Amino acid sequence: MPDYCIQTNNLTHHFLQQEVLHEINLNVETGSIYGFLGPNGAGKTTTLRLALGLLKKQRGAIYFFGLPFHENRISILKKIGSLIESPSLYGHLTAKENLSLLQKVYQCPKERIQHVLNLVGLPDTGNKKASQFSLGMKQRLSIAIALLHNPALLILDEPTNGLDPNGIIEVRELLKKLNQEDGITILISSHLLAEIEKLVTHVGIINQGRLLFQGTLDDLKNRQQLSLQTVFETSDQEKTLRLMSDHNLSPRVENGKIILPSLARETIATLNQQLVANDVLVYEISVVKNDLESIFIDMINH
Repeated sequence: MPDYCIQTNNLTHHFLQQEVLHEINLNVETGSIYGFLGPNGAGKTTTLRLALGLLKKQRGAIYFFGLPFHENRISILKKIGSLIESPSLYGHLTAKENLSLLQKVYQCPKERIQHVLNLVGLPDTGNKKASQFSLGMKQRLSIAIALLHNPALLILDEPTNGLDPNGIIEVRELLKKLNQEDGITILISSHLLAEIEKLVTHVGIINQGRLLFQGTLDDLKNRQQLSLQTVFETSDQEKTLRLMSDHNLSPRVENGKIILPSLARETIATLNQQLVANDVLVYEISVVKNDLESIFIDMINH
């Protein structure tokens, strides 16, 4: 049995009379980087706010480290670092002053302040006030705050918001390092699957308050393999279809092109050879790869 760092059981939530979450069963394995994915408004932030006790739970159960959250709230929260929605900073204080304040609350070593600033790429911002920071710098400082007390679990809601491409890469490498070298389990929400794909080990996809998929990144990639298609465009559609049927293939016609499931390279070469031998001009043979973002879009549109 996998060891789960976070589990929710039939987590359901309403705002006014509208159901915004429907029986969400998250299973975040200890030691994983779990990408919680969905379009804006899908229910990601609501799920995370409920899990952390920032919203009052209406129905369902929440467990961290195998313990029920409600009965063990304080001890559990001491092991968690989080960044939910926009950065929460004291604008009139410097980066170090923001961290010093929280270092006293967490009662962690003072050396952690400079350590986490170095980690997030803010080694020396001097006397610059947090209110003068760019959005990207605020995101970095918020991640530093989340890491200050050396948590076992990091929960980050859209942490690359406001970062330039280089900043996104740096945050990605930082999170990988924290996971691989320090053993921190990371739950990261995002609407950018192409970016998350380079980071996570596990994926949960949510849309309109319902969990559509949960599993390893490899499970999701296997769906990608199943969705590969081979496309032919020729001068004689009828003859092409007849020849393909002779090979026990089941082609379909779409927008003037003949589409087959993924074929072996040898089969493609044989078909091409036989089409040419039968005086059929082959204008195009292509393999259409549905990347993970296409699968994601396909899931949320059905």
